[in-house]
Amino acid sequence: MKILLFGKNGQVGWELQRSLAPLGELIALDHDSPYDASNGHCGDFTNLEGLAKTVRTVKPDVIVNAAAHTAVDKAESELQLARTINALAPGVLAQEAQRADTWLIHYSTDYVFDGSGEKPWLETDATAPLNVYGATKLEGEQLIQQSGCKHLVFRTSWVYGARGGNFAKTMLRLARERDSLSVIDDQIGAPTGADLLADVTAHAIKTTLQRPELSGLYHLVAAGETSWHGYASFVIDYARRNGVALKVAPDAIKPVPTSAFPTPAMRPHNSRMDTSKLQRTFDLHLPDWQVGVERMLSEVLEKT
Repeated sequence: MKILLFGKNGQVGWELQRSLAPLGELIALDHDSPYDASNGHCGDFTNLEGLAKTVRTVKPDVIVNAAAHTAVDKAESELQLARTINALAPGVLAQEAQRADTWLIHYSTDYVFDGSGEKPWLETDATAPLNVYGATKLEGEQLIQQSGCKHLVFRTSWVYGARGGNFAKTMLRLARERDSLSVIDDQIGAPTGADLLADVTAHAIKTTLQRPELSGLYHLVAAGETSWHGYASFVIDYARRNGVALKVAPDAIKPVPTSAFPTPAMRPHNSRMDTSKLQRTFDLHLPDWQVGVERMLSEVLEKT
């Protein structure tokens, strides 16, 4: 089997290089790699023709797209760029996948919803994105579905990885520097590790190659829920229990509403996602979010 991976150096792409390698020959491209005439490879998602040529040159059995414009606030002022990367490029990959009878694996977001209510979102719930990022990711989903290609689209949220920057690392840095912290407590979701996404992806690919009728849309996040304030408190408590010297006191992590931190892009308050369909279809158990965060923190703290 030949797998073509886009976005290899992102948090999810980095883990996918590990999880997909045992499945077959892996060709991994970075999202900012320009067209290379020597081998016909292009990872640049602003070069739509180059992407199409890459798929035709490589002739993969599976395309995995981990590239995206994920700068949510910048997307508000970069509509065309965000749309090209998040919608038009996946649409091109979908068209090529349909033409070649190839699978396309793609990642989307809870930001396709409006964040209202408190119930976990189902795959069948009505979409209503609050910002450009969510709108462009939704368009990407729609273009994939409209193409008729065999696909797995995984909606996820609050993604982190041990590699690169993430919320937990930011909280640890601030906890070392400040006497008190203010963290949003009215946005609820489940921190989800890039390694979990990658491992579930590999499992799902193996299954769907044998059962193409499983093509479709799935919600994929870790189990449980918390607020950003709860997430920060968990991270800081874990670090303190493991001997990290912190300046902030345990009772000095203050919960505040979203309105305390105005941003160009609106954020959903409810990022809960129902993963029943995924777990039932692929016979999976998704671990509690704390399990993955502790594992990530143990790796991060070893390096500091």
